[in-house]
Amino acid sequence: MSPPEKKRGFTRLLPAFMFSLQGLRQAWAESVFVFECCIAVVLYPLAFFIGNTWFEVSMLCASVTAVLVVELLNTNIESAIDRVVPQWHPLSERSKDLGSAAVFLTLVLCACIWLAAVISWLRHHSLL
Repeated sequence: MSPPEKKRGFTRLLPAFMFSLQGLRQAWAESVFVFECCIAVVLYPLAFFIGNTWFEVSMLCASVTAVLVVELLNTNIESAIDRVVPQWHPLSERSKDLGSAAVFLTLVLCACIWLAAVISWLRHHSLL
């Protein structure tokens, strides 16, 4: 028996969208993702207030989005490892640590971009 034929083109858009929503619902079960989403809800509008140019606004928003994306990828890595190797293994630990390090570096990047934008905004308004 052959596998079912894959949908192509526009007929794939709705199922892909539904899978994405399902993934976001599953991510919502992770407390760290919920926390980061709550911070994003505050930072996205703030980006339009702090950013002096469209480029600054887009960099501020992109850095926040990058944190969320990398967190999703890290959760994906952890889930796959837990599925394949439920017991402790040094390679599993290494992989999970590397995923965590990716999240950490993305958070540092986000913080640096926001710090630079806030300093620029304060200087622009003669508050620094």
